[in-house]
Amino acid sequence: MSAMTENEWRYNQLIQLFPSVPEPPFENPDEQKSVWGRAWGCTNDVGRLRVVLMHRPGEEVNVVDTAKRLENGAFGDVEAGWYWRGNEGPDLATMQAQHDAYVAALRAEGVEVVFMDRAEPGRMKTVYTRDSVIGIGGGAIVTRMGPRIRRGEELSATRTLAQLGCPILRTISGNAIMEGGSFAWIDSKTAVVGLSSRVNEEGARQVEEVLRSQGVTLLRVQLTGYRLHIDGTFMMLAPDLALVNPSIVPYWFLQELKARRIHVIELHHTDNPWIINSLAVAPARVIVPDGMSDYTLENMNRHGVELITVPFDKVCAGGGGLHCSTAPLIRDDL
Repeated sequence: MSAMTENEWRYNQLIQLFPSVPEPPFENPDEQKSVWGRAWGCTNDVGRLRVVLMHRPGEEVNVVDTAKRLENGAFGDVEAGWYWRGNEGPDLATMQAQHDAYVAALRAEGVEVVFMDRAEPGRMKTVYTRDSVIGIGGGAIVTRMGPRIRRGEELSATRTLAQLGCPILRTISGNAIMEGGSFAWIDSKTAVVGLSSRVNEEGARQVEEVLRSQGVTLLRVQLTGYRLHIDGTFMMLAPDLALVNPSIVPYWFLQELKARRIHVIELHHTDNPWIINSLAVAPARVIVPDGMSDYTLENMNRHGVELITVPFDKVCAGGGGLHCSTAPLIRDDL
C-alpha cells in the first residue's frame, strides 16, 4: 500500500516549487513598493518629510461651551469629558486660517498633506492627529487615547489609513493607553516614549513589541506631574541636534543624549512654550510658531537650523501645537 496518494505527492511537489519567502522583511522599501505601492513609515523625526496626516479644525470644536467655566479658569464639562485650555473659546475661523497657512508651508516644502476623512461627532481635538497615529518602519501604529473626549479619533485614523493603503502594524488594545505625542525617534534604532497619565506601561509595551521586530530599542522617560506628552519637552531638530526643556526631562536622559553625541539646545524662559512643539521637515529645517526668543534664535542660527515661522496660537489654545497637528506617514531615512 502506498504511503501517500498521487494527489498528495503532486501537492507536496507543488508547494516545494512555491515556498514561503520571509525575506526581505515587511518594512524593506522594495517589498513595500511591490506590495503596498510605496515605502510607508518613518524611522526618524528629522529626515525629509514626504507625507503627513492632518485634520483641518471644523464644527467638532463647537462642543466647547464657554458658559462652562471651570474653577481653574479653563472651560470644560467633566461629565461630558471635554475641556478647552484657552482663556477664550475656540475662534474657528482663525484656527482654520492658521491651519491652512501651516498646510501651505508644508506643501511649499514638498510635503504631501493628506487629511482625515472626517472627525467623529464632538471629537473636538481631532486636529491633533499626532496622537492617534505613530509612523514607524513600514507603516503606522494606531494608538488608544487616554481621555474620553478623544476616544473615537482612532476610528477616523484607522479608516483614513486604510483608504490610503498605509499598513497598520498594530492597534493598541486591552487596557493600554498610548498617544503619539509621547513618542519620538532619537535615531533609526532608538525611540523614546514618555510615560504619563496618557501613556501607561502596557501601551509602551505594545509599541515596543512592534519596534523590537525591527531591531529598535524603546527608551522610557517618566514625565513629571501632569505633563502629558514628551513632545512638550524634547524634539529632534537634526540627527545630532535636539531642543529640550531640561527642567522636565530626567538627568539620565540628558546624559543619554550626550553619550550619543547629540547636542542640546535648551529652551529659554522667554520662549513661547509652544516652540518645543515644532516640526522638522528636513534635517535642520524646522517649522516653528511665533514667539522664539532671541536667545534661542541665536542658538538655532549657530547650529545652522533654518526656521520657517507660522502663526498658530489659536490652534494651540486647544492644547496642541504644530507638532501635535501632524502625523508623519513617510519620511526619508537618514
